[in-house]
Amino acid sequence: MVVLATKIYVRGEARSRTLDSLTSLVDNDLGELDVEYTVGLRDDGFPSVTISGDDAPAARALLTAEWGAITPHRSDGEVYVGTLESWDDDGFVLDAGEQVRISADEFGLGPGDPAQIRTRFGLVQHVPLRFVAGETPRLADTERDRLYGWRRGPDRVNVNSATRAEVRATVNRAGHADDIVTVERLGLLEQSIVCRDETDAPGLLASIGPYLPSELLAVV
Repeated sequence: MVVLATKIYVRGEARSRTLDSLTSLVDNDLGELDVEYTVGLRDDGFPSVTISGDDAPAARALLTAEWGAITPHRSDGEVYVGTLESWDDDGFVLDAGEQVRISADEFGLGPGDPAQIRTRFGLVQHVPLRFVAGETPRLADTERDRLYGWRRGPDRVNVNSATRAEVRATVNRAGHADDIVTVERLGLLEQSIVCRDETDAPGLLASIGPYLPSELLAVV
């Protein structure tokens, strides 16, 4: 079994649609392998994929590489994935099956308090983040590089509480299909809308915001 490091926190029909979306994504990932699988949902909101068959080890490794895995056993110095649960004056709290606190001193993301850094880099709640385990956990170098890459590249609008297909449909409904490059999947319910060079992220956010019951943050 693999517990995927992305959370399902929506309710009702939205939860059913999200589970259907995840099942389709897992099927795409594992479709050519000799496995059978079932998708479930833990009480804490993390989805699990139970896998059997000749290619089960390869399937588990593939899903772990794609989504990250929640595991009760972490080795110091190794990279894992947790979802952004909360933040305060001292740092971020990630949910990695249990709470992992990342001190602000271990961000490596420049000046500002945690709330300012979260807003500057578009870190919507529940977004998956890679961290290095240890007595003093820190953001992984690959995560820092990714976030700085966002700031150096074209504007973005980051969104939670919606699947990639839902965000794409919303952008189209708002008449902005030609104003974006793509919608990148950050997690199952966390997406990043990549703007064209001439598109202003705050303006796009203001336009699509009324259509999405989500947290939206612009990265400029």
